[in-house]
Amino acid sequence: MFPQNTKILVVDDMPTIRDLVKSQLRALGMKNVLEAGDGQAGFTVIENAMALGLPVELVICDWNMPKLTGLELLKQLRASDEFASLPFILLTSESERDQVTEAILAGVSQYIVKPFAAKAFEDKLKAVWNKLGKAS
Repeated sequence: MFPQNTKILVVDDMPTIRDLVKSQLRALGMKNVLEAGDGQAGFTVIENAMALGLPVELVICDWNMPKLTGLELLKQLRASDEFASLPFILLTSESERDQVTEAILAGVSQYIVKPFAAKAFEDKLKAVWNKLGKAS
């Protein structure tokens, strides 16, 4: 599982969802959680954190947002050498097979369909950690 000091960015245009995700992360012991209200703001947070030498280590992002969707943010990150391997969990109410396939092809690390249970959320985080080859 991710260490408690992992820098995690939660991106969602709905403050209530951001609060829910942050509370789930806190319940798992995570202490270093940033947030952004849309994909564009999220990308700025990621760039600024990297410039400060304190990079974001995991992104949990909604799919449907104004300015820059979660999928667009994912594609932007994957197209960049600097952020190509940044773990990225897409959080969405979209469960259409075509959309899931598109996210997988774009390089998403995991996919969580809302609403989600705490155990399912934790399992997805563990799956991403294991994918990184850092199984605990």
